[in-house]
Amino acid sequence: MNIIRYGGPLLGCLLWGSQAWSQPVAPLAHGVRNDLPQPYTTQRDWGELPAGTRWAAVTAVEPSPDGRFIYVVHRCVNNSCEGRSEDPILKYDYAGHLLDSFGGGLFVFPHGATVDHEGNLWVTDARDSVNLGHQVIKFNPDGEVLMRLGQPGIGGPEPGLLYWPNDVVVDPQDGDIFVAESHRNGVNNRIVRYSADGTYLSAFGHKGSGPGELSEPHTIAMDSRGRLFVGDRENNRIQLFTQDGEFLEEWRQFGRPSGIFITADDRIYVADSESGPDTGAGELSGIMKGIRIGSARDGEVTAFIQDLEPLTDPHSGAEGVGVDADGNVYGAVVRRQMLERHVLR
Repeated sequence: MNIIRYGGPLLGCLLWGSQAWSQPVAPLAHGVRNDLPQPYTTQRDWGELPAGTRWAAVTAVEPSPDGRFIYVVHRCVNNSCEGRSEDPILKYDYAGHLLDSFGGGLFVFPHGATVDHEGNLWVTDARDSVNLGHQVIKFNPDGEVLMRLGQPGIGGPEPGLLYWPNDVVVDPQDGDIFVAESHRNGVNNRIVRYSADGTYLSAFGHKGSGPGELSEPHTIAMDSRGRLFVGDRENNRIQLFTQDGEFLEEWRQFGRPSGIFITADDRIYVADSESGPDTGAGELSGIMKGIRIGSARDGEVTAFIQDLEPLTDPHSGAEGVGVDADGNVYGAVVRRQMLERHVLR
Protein backbone atom coordinates (compact mmCIF):
# COMPACT_ATOMS: atom_id res chain seq x y z
CA MET A 1 0.00 0.00 0.00
CA ASN A 2 1.00 3.53 -0.70
CA ILE A 3 2.25 6.77 0.77
CA ILE A 4 0.16 9.45 -0.97
CA ARG A 5 1.48 13.00 -0.97
CA TYR A 6 -1.67 14.94 -0.16
CA GLY A 7 -4.08 15.39 2.70
CA GLY A 8 -5.78 18.62 3.68
CA PRO A 9 -6.15 20.10 7.17
CA LEU A 10 -9.95 19.77 7.27
CA LEU A 11 -9.94 16.00 6.94
CA GLY A 12 -7.11 15.76 9.45
CA CYS A 13 -9.13 17.75 11.99
CA LEU A 14 -12.18 15.60 11.41
CA LEU A 15 -10.39 12.30 11.84
CA TRP A 16 -7.69 13.11 14.37
CA GLY A 17 -9.81 15.28 16.63
CA SER A 18 -11.76 12.43 18.20
CA GLN A 19 -13.25 14.57 20.96
CA ALA A 20 -15.12 16.51 18.31
CA TRP A 21 -17.16 13.39 17.72
CA SER A 22 -17.55 11.68 21.10
CA GLN A 23 -16.02 11.24 24.49
CA PRO A 24 -13.60 8.31 24.91
CA VAL A 25 -15.16 4.94 25.64
CA ALA A 26 -13.22 2.11 27.27
CA PRO A 27 -11.93 -0.29 24.58
CA LEU A 28 -12.47 -4.02 24.62
CA ALA A 29 -9.73 -6.23 26.05
CA HIS A 30 -7.75 -6.33 22.79
CA GLY A 31 -8.09 -2.57 22.30
CA VAL A 32 -10.49 -2.63 19.33
CA ARG A 33 -13.52 -0.35 19.52
CA ASN A 34 -16.86 -0.72 17.74
CA ASP A 35 -18.32 2.57 18.99
CA LEU A 36 -16.21 5.02 17.00
CA PRO A 37 -17.67 7.93 15.00
CA GLN A 38 -18.79 7.01 11.47
CA PRO A 39 -18.60 10.24 9.43
CA TYR A 40 -18.95 8.66 5.96
CA THR A 41 -21.69 7.86 3.47
CA THR A 42 -21.17 4.75 1.33
CA GLN A 43 -21.61 4.62 -2.46
CA ARG A 44 -21.64 1.42 -4.48
CA ASP A 45 -22.21 2.73 -7.99
CA TRP A 46 -18.89 4.49 -8.60
CA GLY A 47 -16.74 3.48 -11.54
CA GLU A 48 -17.58 2.47 -15.10
CA LEU A 49 -16.82 -1.09 -16.16
CA PRO A 50 -15.81 -2.41 -19.58
CA ALA A 51 -18.83 -3.31 -21.69
CA GLY A 52 -20.31 -6.69 -20.85
CA THR A 53 -18.39 -7.15 -17.61
CA ARG A 54 -19.05 -6.88 -13.89
CA TRP A 55 -16.81 -6.70 -10.87
CA ALA A 56 -14.93 -9.83 -9.92
CA ALA A 57 -13.25 -10.02 -6.51
CA VAL A 58 -11.85 -6.52 -6.00
CA THR A 59 -8.52 -6.67 -4.18
CA ALA A 60 -6.82 -3.26 -4.29
CA VAL A 61 -7.51 0.44 -4.90
CA GLU A 62 -4.55 2.79 -5.36
CA PRO A 63 -4.63 6.52 -6.26
CA SER A 64 -1.77 8.08 -8.20
CA PRO A 65 0.44 10.53 -6.26
CA ASP A 66 -0.49 13.44 -8.53
CA GLY A 67 -4.17 13.15 -7.62
CA ARG A 68 -5.28 12.41 -11.19
CA PHE A 69 -5.94 8.67 -11.41
CA ILE A 70 -7.30 5.77 -9.39
CA TYR A 71 -6.26 2.20 -10.17
CA VAL A 72 -8.55 -0.67 -9.22
CA VAL A 73 -7.37 -4.29 -9.26
CA HIS A 74 -9.85 -7.16 -9.54
CA ARG A 75 -9.66 -10.86 -10.40
CA CYS A 76 -11.01 -10.91 -13.95
CA VAL A 77 -13.96 -13.30 -13.45
CA ASN A 78 -15.23 -14.27 -10.00
CA ASN A 79 -12.05 -14.92 -7.98
CA SER A 80 -9.32 -15.78 -10.48
CA CYS A 81 -7.56 -14.61 -13.62
CA GLU A 82 -6.14 -18.03 -14.47
CA GLY A 83 -6.72 -18.78 -18.14
CA ARG A 84 -8.47 -15.44 -18.68
CA SER A 85 -7.65 -12.65 -21.11
CA GLU A 86 -9.59 -9.88 -19.33
CA ASP A 87 -7.59 -6.98 -17.92
CA PRO A 88 -7.49 -7.10 -14.11
CA ILE A 89 -6.26 -3.50 -13.74
CA LEU A 90 -8.68 -0.63 -14.43
CA LYS A 91 -7.58 3.01 -14.54
CA TYR A 92 -10.09 5.76 -13.66
CA ASP A 93 -10.31 9.49 -13.30
CA TYR A 94 -11.84 10.92 -10.14
CA ALA A 95 -15.30 11.06 -11.71
CA GLY A 96 -15.25 7.29 -12.17
CA HIS A 97 -14.74 7.36 -15.94
CA LEU A 98 -12.79 4.36 -17.20
CA LEU A 99 -9.66 5.62 -18.95
CA ASP A 100 -7.70 2.45 -19.59
CA SER A 101 -7.25 -1.19 -18.61
CA PHE A 102 -4.28 -3.53 -18.76
CA GLY A 103 -2.58 -6.60 -17.29
CA GLY A 104 -4.54 -9.27 -19.15
CA GLY A 105 -2.83 -12.68 -19.24
CA LEU A 106 -0.17 -11.71 -16.69
CA PHE A 107 -1.75 -12.85 -13.42
CA VAL A 108 -3.32 -15.84 -11.70
CA PHE A 109 -4.50 -14.19 -8.49
CA PRO A 110 -3.81 -10.42 -8.40
CA HIS A 111 -3.73 -9.33 -4.79
CA GLY A 112 -2.00 -6.26 -3.32
CA ALA A 113 -0.87 -3.11 -5.08
CA THR A 114 0.87 0.22 -4.59
CA VAL A 115 1.59 3.30 -6.67
CA ASP A 116 5.12 4.58 -6.10
CA HIS A 117 6.39 8.17 -5.90
CA GLU A 118 7.01 8.21 -9.66
CA GLY A 119 3.46 7.11 -10.49
CA ASN A 120 4.27 3.49 -11.37
CA LEU A 121 1.87 0.74 -10.31
CA TRP A 122 3.08 -2.45 -8.60
CA VAL A 123 0.78 -5.49 -8.33
CA THR A 124 1.41 -8.80 -6.56
CA ASP A 125 0.29 -12.25 -7.72
CA ALA A 126 -0.57 -14.41 -4.71
CA ARG A 127 -1.05 -17.76 -6.45
CA ASP A 128 0.74 -19.70 -9.18
CA SER A 129 0.16 -21.63 -12.37
CA VAL A 130 2.32 -22.73 -15.28
CA ASN A 131 4.69 -19.83 -15.99
CA LEU A 132 2.59 -17.43 -13.93
CA GLY A 133 2.38 -16.27 -10.33
CA HIS A 134 4.79 -15.90 -7.39
CA GLN A 135 5.61 -12.43 -8.72
CA VAL A 136 5.35 -8.69 -8.28
CA ILE A 137 4.92 -6.79 -11.55
CA LYS A 138 5.71 -3.09 -12.03
CA PHE A 139 3.79 -1.09 -14.67
CA ASN A 140 4.15 2.46 -15.88
CA PRO A 141 0.92 4.54 -15.97
CA ASP A 142 0.24 3.37 -19.53
CA GLY A 143 0.35 -0.30 -18.55
CA GLU A 144 3.80 -1.15 -19.90
CA VAL A 145 5.65 -3.76 -17.83
CA LEU A 146 8.84 -2.26 -16.39
CA MET A 147 10.01 -4.89 -13.91
CA ARG A 148 9.20 -8.28 -12.42
CA LEU A 149 10.26 -9.52 -9.00
CA GLY A 150 10.33 -13.29 -8.49
CA GLN A 151 10.26 -16.06 -11.07
CA PRO A 152 7.02 -16.84 -12.94
CA GLY A 153 5.49 -20.05 -11.63
CA ILE A 154 8.45 -20.82 -9.34
CA GLY A 155 8.08 -20.14 -5.64
CA GLY A 156 10.37 -20.66 -2.68
CA PRO A 157 12.36 -19.10 0.15
CA GLU A 158 15.62 -18.67 -1.75
CA PRO A 159 16.94 -15.18 -2.63
CA GLY A 160 15.35 -14.08 -5.88
CA LEU A 161 12.22 -16.18 -5.32
CA LEU A 162 8.87 -15.24 -3.80
CA TYR A 163 5.98 -17.41 -2.69
CA TRP A 164 2.44 -16.05 -3.11
CA PRO A 165 3.36 -12.41 -2.36
CA ASN A 166 0.56 -10.46 -0.68
CA ASP A 167 1.49 -6.81 -0.91
CA VAL A 168 4.24 -4.34 -1.78
CA VAL A 169 5.38 -0.83 -0.84
CA VAL A 170 8.16 1.38 -2.25
CA ASP A 171 10.29 3.82 -0.26
CA PRO A 172 10.00 7.27 -1.91
CA GLN A 173 13.47 8.24 -0.70
CA ASP A 174 15.69 5.59 -2.30
CA GLY A 175 13.22 3.44 -4.26
CA ASP A 176 13.79 0.29 -2.18
CA ILE A 177 10.96 -2.21 -2.55
CA PHE A 178 9.42 -4.21 0.31
CA VAL A 179 7.27 -7.28 -0.38
CA ALA A 180 5.09 -9.06 2.19
CA GLU A 181 4.55 -12.81 1.71
CA SER A 182 2.98 -15.47 1.74
CA HIS A 183 -0.76 -15.68 1.20
CA ARG A 184 -2.68 -18.16 3.36
CA ASN A 185 0.47 -18.98 5.33
CA GLY A 186 2.40 -20.32 2.37
CA VAL A 187 6.08 -21.24 2.43
CA ASN A 188 7.32 -17.82 3.55
CA ASN A 189 6.16 -15.53 6.35
CA ARG A 190 8.52 -12.64 5.82
CA ILE A 191 9.27 -9.22 4.36
CA VAL A 192 11.67 -9.18 1.39
CA ARG A 193 13.68 -6.08 0.46
CA TYR A 194 14.92 -5.22 -3.03
CA SER A 195 16.85 -2.25 -4.36
CA ALA A 196 15.22 0.13 -6.81
CA ASP A 197 16.62 -1.87 -9.75
CA GLY A 198 15.14 -5.13 -8.45
CA THR A 199 18.26 -6.58 -6.84
CA TYR A 200 17.54 -8.79 -3.83
CA LEU A 201 18.93 -7.21 -0.65
CA SER A 202 17.61 -8.99 2.43
CA ALA A 203 14.62 -10.52 4.19
CA PHE A 204 13.32 -10.65 7.74
CA GLY A 205 10.59 -12.47 9.65
CA HIS A 206 9.54 -16.06 10.15
CA LYS A 207 6.46 -18.01 11.20
CA GLY A 208 5.32 -17.33 14.75
CA SER A 209 3.30 -15.12 17.07
CA GLY A 210 6.00 -13.44 19.14
CA PRO A 211 7.37 -9.92 18.65
CA GLY A 212 8.76 -9.62 15.13
CA GLU A 213 7.37 -13.01 14.07
CA LEU A 214 4.75 -13.20 11.32
CA SER A 215 1.77 -15.30 10.36
CA GLU A 216 0.41 -14.31 6.94
CA PRO A 217 1.67 -10.75 6.59
CA HIS A 218 -1.26 -9.74 4.40
CA THR A 219 -0.51 -6.06 3.84
CA ILE A 220 2.34 -3.57 4.17
CA ALA A 221 2.55 0.23 4.23
CA MET A 222 5.08 2.94 5.09
CA ASP A 223 4.69 6.16 7.05
CA SER A 224 6.44 9.50 6.52
CA ARG A 225 9.32 8.39 8.77
CA GLY A 226 9.98 5.32 6.64
CA ARG A 227 8.68 2.86 9.23
CA LEU A 228 7.09 -0.32 7.88
CA PHE A 229 3.57 -1.18 9.03
CA VAL A 230 2.94 -4.89 8.49
CA GLY A 231 -0.59 -6.27 8.73
CA ASP A 232 0.15 -9.53 10.55
CA ARG A 233 -3.35 -10.81 9.92
CA GLU A 234 -3.34 -14.28 11.46
CA ASN A 235 -1.94 -12.72 14.65
CA ASN A 236 -4.63 -9.98 14.70
CA ARG A 237 -2.16 -7.11 14.83
CA ILE A 238 -0.10 -4.53 13.00
CA GLN A 239 3.63 -4.76 13.64
CA LEU A 240 5.94 -1.79 13.15
CA PHE A 241 9.50 -2.32 11.91
CA THR A 242 12.48 -0.33 10.76
CA GLN A 243 13.47 -0.95 7.17
CA ASP A 244 16.26 -3.19 8.43
CA GLY A 245 13.72 -5.44 10.13
CA GLU A 246 14.10 -4.23 13.71
CA PHE A 247 10.84 -4.77 15.59
CA LEU A 248 9.49 -1.54 17.10
CA GLU A 249 6.03 -2.26 18.51
CA GLU A 250 2.68 -3.90 17.81
CA TRP A 251 -0.79 -2.38 17.54
CA ARG A 252 -3.97 -4.37 18.08
CA GLN A 253 -6.47 -1.52 18.24
CA PHE A 254 -7.16 -1.54 14.48
CA GLY A 255 -8.58 -5.08 14.41
CA ARG A 256 -7.59 -7.92 12.12
CA PRO A 257 -5.71 -6.15 9.30
CA SER A 258 -6.32 -7.18 5.70
CA GLY A 259 -5.34 -3.83 4.17
CA ILE A 260 -3.43 -0.73 5.31
CA PHE A 261 -3.17 2.68 3.65
CA ILE A 262 -1.14 5.59 5.05
CA THR A 263 -1.30 9.14 3.68
CA ALA A 264 1.65 11.54 3.56
CA ASP A 265 0.45 13.27 6.73
CA ASP A 266 0.32 9.93 8.53
CA ARG A 267 -3.37 9.17 8.66
CA ILE A 268 -3.76 5.41 8.70
CA TYR A 269 -6.71 3.45 7.27
CA VAL A 270 -6.95 -0.23 8.20
CA ALA A 271 -9.41 -2.63 6.56
CA ASP A 272 -10.65 -5.53 8.72
CA SER A 273 -12.54 -7.94 6.45
CA GLU A 274 -12.75 -10.96 8.73
CA SER A 275 -13.78 -10.08 12.28
CA GLY A 276 -17.33 -10.66 13.48
CA PRO A 277 -19.54 -12.02 16.24
CA ASP A 278 -19.11 -15.64 15.19
CA THR A 279 -15.85 -16.12 13.33
CA GLY A 280 -13.29 -18.83 12.91
CA ALA A 281 -10.60 -19.83 15.36
CA GLY A 282 -8.08 -17.08 15.97
CA GLU A 283 -10.23 -14.33 14.48
CA LEU A 284 -11.61 -11.42 16.51
CA SER A 285 -15.01 -12.49 17.78
CA GLY A 286 -17.29 -9.62 18.73
CA ILE A 287 -15.53 -7.04 16.56
CA MET A 288 -17.33 -5.37 13.67
CA LYS A 289 -15.79 -5.57 10.22
CA GLY A 290 -14.91 -2.35 8.48
CA ILE A 291 -12.23 0.30 8.03
CA ARG A 292 -10.76 1.93 11.15
CA ILE A 293 -9.08 5.30 10.77
CA GLY A 294 -6.54 7.00 12.98
CA SER A 295 -3.02 8.32 13.39
CA ALA A 296 0.06 6.42 12.25
CA ARG A 297 2.08 8.62 14.58
CA ASP A 298 0.63 7.45 17.89
CA GLY A 299 -1.91 4.74 16.99
CA GLU A 300 -4.99 6.61 18.19
CA VAL A 301 -8.13 5.37 16.39
CA THR A 302 -10.66 8.13 15.75
CA ALA A 303 -13.21 6.97 13.16
CA PHE A 304 -14.78 3.86 11.66
CA ILE A 305 -16.47 2.86 8.42
CA GLN A 306 -18.58 -0.13 9.38
CA ASP A 307 -19.14 -2.88 6.84
CA LEU A 308 -22.75 -2.73 5.66
CA GLU A 309 -23.31 -6.45 5.24
CA PRO A 310 -24.79 -8.64 7.99
CA LEU A 311 -22.34 -9.39 10.76
CA THR A 312 -22.96 -13.10 10.28
CA ASP A 313 -21.66 -12.94 6.68
CA PRO A 314 -18.07 -14.21 7.14
CA HIS A 315 -15.10 -12.44 5.56
CA SER A 316 -17.42 -10.08 3.66
CA GLY A 317 -15.74 -6.75 4.39
CA ALA A 318 -13.24 -4.74 2.37
CA GLU A 319 -9.76 -6.28 2.18
CA GLY A 320 -8.04 -3.50 0.29
CA VAL A 321 -8.31 0.20 1.14
CA GLY A 322 -7.24 3.38 -0.65
CA VAL A 323 -7.78 7.11 -0.14
CA ASP A 324 -7.88 9.75 -2.88
CA ALA A 325 -6.76 13.39 -2.80
CA ASP A 326 -10.27 14.52 -1.84
CA GLY A 327 -10.34 12.26 1.22
CA ASN A 328 -12.73 9.70 -0.26
CA VAL A 329 -12.06 6.19 1.03
CA TYR A 330 -12.31 3.15 -1.27
CA GLY A 331 -12.93 -0.38 -0.08
CA ALA A 332 -11.89 -3.32 -2.26
CA VAL A 333 -14.33 -6.12 -1.45
CA VAL A 334 -13.24 -9.64 -2.36
CA ARG A 335 -15.97 -11.96 -1.09
CA ARG A 336 -18.92 -9.85 -2.29
CA GLN A 337 -17.11 -8.72 -5.46
CA MET A 338 -17.66 -4.98 -5.40
CA LEU A 339 -16.01 -1.61 -5.02
CA GLU A 340 -17.24 0.71 -2.28
CA ARG A 341 -16.60 4.45 -2.13
CA HIS A 342 -17.02 6.24 1.19
CA VAL A 343 -17.55 10.02 1.14
CA LEU A 344 -17.30 12.35 4.14
CA ARG A 345 -20.69 13.73 5.13
